[in-house]
Amino acid sequence: MNIRVWKSTAYGEVSDVHVLWVYDGGELFAPRMPLDRETQAMLQMLLEDQELSGKFGEIYMTNLARNIKPKKLLLLGLGQKNELTFERIRKLTGKAIKELNKSKAQSAHLSFVGAENSSLPLAELVKVTAETAILANYRFKKYLSQDETSQIERLDIVCGDEQEPEYQVAVAEGILLGQAVTAARDLVNEPANGLTPVKLAEAAQQAGAEYGFEVAVYDERQIEAIGMKAFLEVGKAAINPPRLIVMKYTGNPQKPEEILGFIGKGLTYDSGGLSLKSKDSMVNMKDDMAGAAAVISAMSAIARAKLHTNITAVVAACENMVSATGYRPGDIIGTMAGKSVMIKSTDAEGRLTLADAVYYIVQKECAKRVIDLATLTGAATSALGRLVTAAMANNDAWYQQVEQASQLSGERLCRIPLVEEYKELLKSDVADLINSAGANGPNMILAGLFIGEFIPDTPWVHLDIAGTSWAEKESDYLTPGGTGVGAKTLYYLAKLSDQK
Repeated sequence: MNIRVWKSTAYGEVSDVHVLWVYDGGELFAPRMPLDRETQAMLQMLLEDQELSGKFGEIYMTNLARNIKPKKLLLLGLGQKNELTFERIRKLTGKAIKELNKSKAQSAHLSFVGAENSSLPLAELVKVTAETAILANYRFKKYLSQDETSQIERLDIVCGDEQEPEYQVAVAEGILLGQAVTAARDLVNEPANGLTPVKLAEAAQQAGAEYGFEVAVYDERQIEAIGMKAFLEVGKAAINPPRLIVMKYTGNPQKPEEILGFIGKGLTYDSGGLSLKSKDSMVNMKDDMAGAAAVISAMSAIARAKLHTNITAVVAACENMVSATGYRPGDIIGTMAGKSVMIKSTDAEGRLTLADAVYYIVQKECAKRVIDLATLTGAATSALGRLVTAAMANNDAWYQQVEQASQLSGERLCRIPLVEEYKELLKSDVADLINSAGANGPNMILAGLFIGEFIPDTPWVHLDIAGTSWAEKESDYLTPGGTGVGAKTLYYLAKLSDQK
C-alpha cells in the first residue's frame, strides 16, 4: 500500500472513497477539511435520519450521487472525544481498510485538517493510522494460484500546511513499523517445509544485507564447539540441521559495552518429539518460531531507523522431531552453563534452547540487559487468551522499560510473578534441574523460572507469546495466522534506549 501525506492546499489527487471520522453526536474529527456539496448533504442527511450517530465502532459506507471521484463516502464513529485511545484508532483504521477492500476501492483519503482538539497527540495518531492500515491490508497469498480478493493500493492523509513536515516523519515511521510486523507475519505463516532452520538463517542474512546489520550463522559443528548442548539435543532427531543465528546492530559505537540482548525462540517446527503432540495440535506448529520472526523483523526496523543503540540478537533455530536419534524422556542432558537437566517431556523443548541462548548472549556477547520472546506454554494462552502476552522479569526497572515500550506499541502485557517457592518443582534427585513438572503444575511460571536459572545476574524479561503470536480468526487489524507480535515492542524498546 502506498501511503502519502498531502497539504490540504496542494491536494489535487482524486480517490475512490472519502473517509470521515465522526465523534459521538456528529462532530467531525477534522472539521476544517473542505467538504463538497454532495458530501455535506449526505453527512447532514445521515445524522438527521440517525443513520449515523458517531458511536464508537459504527461504520457506514454510502454512494454519492455523482459521476466524479470520490464516488463513495465512508463514515466511522469515534465515540466520545474524551474516550479516544490509540487502540480505538487501530480498531477503526482496521475496520476502514477492510470495508474499503470489501467495496473493491483502490484508493481513499482521510483528513486531519483542523483536528487539533483531539485528546491524542496528532503526529502519533497519524503514525498509528499509517501502521495499522498496512497491518489491516495484509494477506499471506504466496501459495495461492488464484486470488480474487481486492486490496486498497493507496491511502492519502491530508493535513494542514503547517503540520505536513511533522506528519511526513510520522507516516514514515508508521510505514516502517507496519512493514516490520508484516515481515514477521510472513515468516510465521511460511510452512515448515519452506522455512527450515537453514532457510530462517538465510532470511536473517538477507535482512542484514538489505538493512545494514551484521549476521553470523553457525552450523551444528560450530554450535557443538561453543558448548550449546541443550540446543543440540532438541534438534538431534531432525534431518534439517540446526543453526545458531547471531545478529548485531551497532548504532552507538562510542559505547560498545552498552548492549541490549534480544532472543527469539526459533523452533521452525515442533512435533513434540517423543512426547508427541496430538494431530490437531501439530497443524500450526510452524508458528513456534514467532519469537525469532519478531526479533529478525525488529532488527530490520531498528537498522532502517538508524537508532543510536547497540543490539545483539540471538536465535537458536532447530526442529523438534521424532526419530531414533532424538532425545528421550528420562535422558539427562548438559547445557552450555554446565548444569544438567533431566528430561521429563521432549515437548518442553523451547526452554532448553532458550537456556543455552540466554547464557550465550550474556557470557559470549556481553549483553547488559536481555529480553526473550518465545511461544513457550499453552498455559499462557489458557490464562491470558490471544490478546495479552505473559511477561516475567527478574528486574523491576528493566521490566518497567519493557512495559513502557509495550504501551507505545499497543502490544499488551500482563506481568506474572516468578514465584521463588515454585523452584522446588524444578528439582531432581539425579540432575540439577528437570525441564517439566507435568501437566498439572504452574507451567507458565515454571518455564520462566527454568530460563531464569541460566541468567541469574543480568536484568532479564521473558515474554511468553504462545497466545498472542497467532490469530485464529479475522479481527479489526489482524488476519488469521501469524500476528507479528513483539516486533513493535522490541523496536520501541530500542528507541527508548536510544543513546544519542
